[in-house]
Amino acid sequence: MKGTFLGEFQELVLLAILALGEEAYGVSIQQKIKEVAGRDITRGALHSALSRLEEKGFLKSAFGEATKERGGRRKRLYSVTVSGQNALKEARMIRESFRSSIKPSFNFE
Repeated sequence: MKGTFLGEFQELVLLAILALGEEAYGVSIQQKIKEVAGRDITRGALHSALSRLEEKGFLKSAFGEATKERGGRRKRLYSVTVSGQNALKEARMIRESFRSSIKPSFNFE
């Protein structure tokens, strides 16, 4: 497995895939990130992140069925692996650890 740390954008991609469940494919992931995080991302940036995450073993992909709406083309569907879920948990623990070490004079709310 290549690299175990998540970048912020990679984390958003994994979270979007988890939120979308069985409907996680390129366009839906892109839309979910825009909807929740307010970030307008390019298709190229998304596909680069998806490729890196798959190389790290944090997600897997498979082709869905061909549909008439897509002109007979199949969607590449993504799902988060156990390693990906563990990476998200680790990232959350690191953030919470930092957050708890910040002096009370800073208010996160």
